[in-house]
Amino acid sequence: MMRSLWTAASGMITQQTNVDTISHNLANINTTGYKKETAEFKSLLYQTIQEQSFDNNGNPKPYGIQVGLGVRNSAITSHYTQGDIIETGNNFDFAIEGKGFFMVRLPDGSTAYTRNGSFGLANGEDGLTLADSQGNAVLDTTGMPIVIDSIYDTNKITVSQQGELIYEDGAMGVRIGIAQFNNPEGLLKMSGSLLKETLSSGQARLEAEDTMITASKVHQKHLESSNVQAVDEIVNLIVAQRAYEMNSKVITATDEMLQQANNLR
Repeated sequence: MMRSLWTAASGMITQQTNVDTISHNLANINTTGYKKETAEFKSLLYQTIQEQSFDNNGNPKPYGIQVGLGVRNSAITSHYTQGDIIETGNNFDFAIEGKGFFMVRLPDGSTAYTRNGSFGLANGEDGLTLADSQGNAVLDTTGMPIVIDSIYDTNKITVSQQGELIYEDGAMGVRIGIAQFNNPEGLLKMSGSLLKETLSSGQARLEAEDTMITASKVHQKHLESSNVQAVDEIVNLIVAQRAYEMNSKVITATDEMLQQANNLR
């Protein structure tokens, strides 16, 4: 009976993590470029009660007797499916259609990646720098910040689906840098919708240089919404809550059985 206490406790702990993950999805349902997450589970060790079992006639059965010792979270996986592309009318809002990520430079000089294309213009020494909402400079295909000279009228700047900046009818010679990863689920999540490259994600593959990948499309004056479906998350929340309740019932039942065993004389 003590085994059932610890097994049910592991189930409650795991379902709490599941509820935490679902609540995080719902909290970010309106976050631009957010990708939903799901909690993955795996069983814990098994305890062998009997290596070989027998029927009533003493004949061996083709399997033994093992009792599982509970469950744990194995991973929290992000799903990088395409979100809806919504028109905003803002000249420096960009949505990616495809598997790419915008590149931005962090204050420490490292590069981060994001699907949130809500950009703006920040004043700099050499002109106006294209930056995200946190002031991080957006990078071009060479890994350098995109700086727009003050001689240009920013209202006349357009961006092609390949990410090239165009002024009136002429190209400005600058292209927004977009990268892809072999395993985007392995990216390290940071605050502010930013992601960092890891060994699990693999090295960034620049779309402007790598001809072996399908290039993404950039949509100006649009943003990508999150791919969270509220109805699915509510259903998942109900299932997780019921699983949590059932594990708590197991603890209550085991406690009552132990109480009866202690009262035996």
